[in-house]
Amino acid sequence: MNAKFLLRASLTTLCLAMAIGLTSCTSALERRIARNPDLYNKLPTSDRMLVEQGRIREGFTKESVFLSWGRPDQVSEGSQKGTKIEKWTYVGTQPVYTDSFGWGGMGWGRGYGRGYGYYGAWDPFWGGYGPTVTYVPYKAASVTFRGNRVTEYLRGPQ
Repeated sequence: MNAKFLLRASLTTLCLAMAIGLTSCTSALERRIARNPDLYNKLPTSDRMLVEQGRIREGFTKESVFLSWGRPDQVSEGSQKGTKIEKWTYVGTQPVYTDSFGWGGMGWGRGYGRGYGYYGAWDPFWGGYGPTVTYVPYKAASVTFRGNRVTEYLRGPQ
């Protein structure tokens, strides 16, 4: 193979890798806006700025909230004082760290096995001791709509 071919192939590979890297850097918010340009372009300029920041306000439509926060994890409907309401709930997860103490190797306790070499080390297959991470769901945000408009919203652990 000649040098020009190898150079072109190398540059093509590099450009392809950069393109893949750049597309993977876009956030979910940016992807929602890019996939829904008609919804985004219908918004007033002040609302576009809020959406770009991942924020909402009272009076937003369901479509505006979707652009800003994405699809809700749960939707519930009901009525309040004779008015139909819809509530969107967003769920997040947070890590909870615990220390575990259990079976290690072939014996009980801190990994004291019968010659397995796990003395004091945590082994995910046999058990043992050490920090464990569990992700616990929590209600991260909720939005209440009356007549397709936001009437109240809460963001943060609830």
